[in-house]
Amino acid sequence: MNNPNQRTLSEILRASAIEPSEAERLRALNQEAERQGLASSVAVVPAGFVDLALNYSRRSSVWPVTFGIACCAIEMMAAGAAKYDIDRFGAGAFRPTPRQGDLMIVAGTVTYKMAPRLRRLYDQMPEPKYVFAMGACTIGGGPYAKHGYHVVKGVDKIVPVDVYIPGCPPRPEALLDGLMKLQRKIDGDDSIVRKWAGRSASPAKPDETNH
Repeated sequence: MNNPNQRTLSEILRASAIEPSEAERLRALNQEAERQGLASSVAVVPAGFVDLALNYSRRSSVWPVTFGIACCAIEMMAAGAAKYDIDRFGAGAFRPTPRQGDLMIVAGTVTYKMAPRLRRLYDQMPEPKYVFAMGACTIGGGPYAKHGYHVVKGVDKIVPVDVYIPGCPPRPEALLDGLMKLQRKIDGDDSIVRKWAGRSASPAKPDETNH
């Protein structure tokens, strides 16, 4: 029996300051959750709102792992200083250890000797994690692309890249623009619904079945 005091999802969305496109996405996510049996009532906690809350928290507290290995790192440092103040976006807590960070900013030339260390640090970062390729050398080898036998021609050959920031070197404004692009990407993540929908649709493992 439905509770007369419960509000429908449409009523909740109308009462909240959510853009129409985002509201439509939340409706679609909640319908998918209901089909998977994850939400018995849209008035309780719609799965889309869980994603919305988690994504807002994640986008507002992106902790970078410092990986400044060449001159692009100077611009990254400038972005963290008072004039540009990357902390306005919640990304000012640069971490000295990959186990506390969720964004790797690769700022500089990646050599073949450095590549396995970079990959090891990336693997030590907890999920979800993201990578910025900052500068021409990081993206494609830069001035070393043709004759630099020791330079990796693109860090995306070592780790998956989420945002490319071109320039030689890119200005701090470009890094901030890349951060805002990452925030928009995080806003569109529907990981909660996909995770639980995939779990419910996947067959049970042998040790999970009843014999």
